[in-house]
Amino acid sequence: MTLKMHLALALPLIVITLFLASCKAMAESTMKLVVVVNHSNPIDELDQKQVMDLYMGRYTSFPNSMPATPIDYPSNSAVKQQFYKMLVNKDEKKIRAYWSRLLFSGRAKPPMEAESGENIPTLLADNNAALAYVPVDQVTSEMKIVFQFNP
Repeated sequence: MTLKMHLALALPLIVITLFLASCKAMAESTMKLVVVVNHSNPIDELDQKQVMDLYMGRYTSFPNSMPATPIDYPSNSAVKQQFYKMLVNKDEKKIRAYWSRLLFSGRAKPPMEAESGENIPTLLADNNAALAYVPVDQVTSEMKIVFQFNP
């Protein structure tokens, strides 16, 4: 066999291998997120529409009429990007534009933005009305999972 024939046979295998490696890397970069509340909050479960309504300013209370305080990760964080992509299939730039329009009209205010992802557990512990999204591996005993995205 000539060198050209070896290359012709090897090239498709190399392309397929690179494609599969990139797919695996993308799957690994997608963390599993859950929505949590303070463990003493009476809410046990929310559906995706309820989470969407709370995070997009349509409602300011949980389904039981208790006030809700959604907490966001800081701007430009990978967790925040992934959350809004999974929740409403929009990137952070579109979410900011959405909130700019709502703020201008005076109809709603955006979720409270945490200074960092590390202080979200403290914010949840200090406020029974708070809800936040976190990677599942960061859930603590002080938190109660009320929503999980479907895989």
